[in-house]
Amino acid sequence: MRNAKPVIALTSGEPAGIGPELCVRLSQQTSSADLAVIGDRSILAGCPRIEHVPLAHPRVPGKLDPANARYVLAVLDRAIRGCLEGEFAAMVTAPVQKSVINDAGIAFTGHTEYLAEHSGAAQVVMMLVGGGLRVALATTHLPLSEVPRTITTNGVSSALRVIDADLKRRFRIARPRILVAGLNPHSGESGHLGREDIEVIAPAIAAALAGGIDAKGPIPADTLFVPERLRQADCVLAMYHDQGLPVLKYASFGRGVNVTLGLPFIRTSVDHGTALDLAGTGRADAGSLAEALKLAIDLASAS
Repeated sequence: MRNAKPVIALTSGEPAGIGPELCVRLSQQTSSADLAVIGDRSILAGCPRIEHVPLAHPRVPGKLDPANARYVLAVLDRAIRGCLEGEFAAMVTAPVQKSVINDAGIAFTGHTEYLAEHSGAAQVVMMLVGGGLRVALATTHLPLSEVPRTITTNGVSSALRVIDADLKRRFRIARPRILVAGLNPHSGESGHLGREDIEVIAPAIAAALAGGIDAKGPIPADTLFVPERLRQADCVLAMYHDQGLPVLKYASFGRGVNVTLGLPFIRTSVDHGTALDLAGTGRADAGSLAEALKLAIDLASAS
């Protein structure tokens, strides 16, 4: 008899961080899904179901070890393969530490980019959900100095298409309403504070509108996140990481969820990092990971 519960892959993340203990805690709670926790069984004792991927080197809580960088990626690879083959209905990821993967000589800018590359996704968009908000990002993990030249009309147009499609497909919103933030203060002040809003972002919004997407902007970021505007929107597209996420994290920190739009499978994650200082203490809060699991189950049920 086929199991009625969806099987969700739960990747345990950076072994020296709080991910493994949060996964153990979550796997022991009653859930409407079967959790397949992926990682080394030596650090996941207590999980009902473990998909074993061996550590390269014994872990010490709170102490990063570049020797385990490829292990972290092997855990992700196992989840990606299972999602693409239909073994898993979705994947939920505990946090990884980008710096230690880079220290091992591996080019890695984040989960979002890695999942896109290894699943063949043409374009993905990082979106955080929490506090009644959905905030997507036109660019993700870049130095601020690189943001203006990275934002292109085609890129913003493509991001709007991905957001619109996945809000319809995954979130079951019939006609998503998207507010688009300007890049510069006052959206460039008619070009006096930068031309990107006029020459790059506005044409992308016009193209989206022509394609049947309900997008408005560019709206100055300092007045975009006001209740009156947000009540009339299903998602905000911010131009860069720290333009949109401080607002969302203020509203929902510890309960926010990261969703990758545009993948051929469902992926959710926490809104926080590896918290090395809390690793092994038992004091880490599993709230964000629990919310990520809840959202993954809900999205899987719509597929």
